[in-house]
Amino acid sequence: MHLRHLIKDRRGAAAVEFAFVAPVMIFMYYGLAELTQGMMADRRASHVASAIGDLVAQDTSINTTEMTDVFNVGKAIIAPFPTSGLSMRVSSIRKDAGGNLTVVWSKTSGSMTPITTIASVPANLIANNESVILSESSYIYNSTTKKALPNALTFTQKYYLKPRKTAQVTWSTS
Repeated sequence: MHLRHLIKDRRGAAAVEFAFVAPVMIFMYYGLAELTQGMMADRRASHVASAIGDLVAQDTSINTTEMTDVFNVGKAIIAPFPTSGLSMRVSSIRKDAGGNLTVVWSKTSGSMTPITTIASVPANLIANNESVILSESSYIYNSTTKKALPNALTFTQKYYLKPRKTAQVTWSTS
């Protein structure tokens, strides 16, 4: 008699259903939050590469002080994410009359190293006796909660920009 009464009793059904659904919903919440943060970090890394290249391409000559300022702009763009995972590189590439590519200068910030040679650029990007600015960024994103994204993700971006005011942005030692 008591067993039939207990089977028909539905007073705790909502609590049991919630106990089954809550962990899944919490995991989905963390997953979406981490995915959104990762997408924001990727977008900011892309913006860093675009902005630092654009700043250099607008100049006729650049020096160490100005390049430090350009890299500081990149660090400001990546905020509020930590700048410790950000690496940047800006290089000037020239194509000579024979169609050979040379790296005129290359400057870095973070763990990237300067490039000394380049094998190719995208087709029809640069004609003979022209130059292009190559800007790159790399950002290592570590999730704050490490629930849905337990491992670090690396976002890399590369932009080619033609100098605007001169045929080639030169490197000045002063």
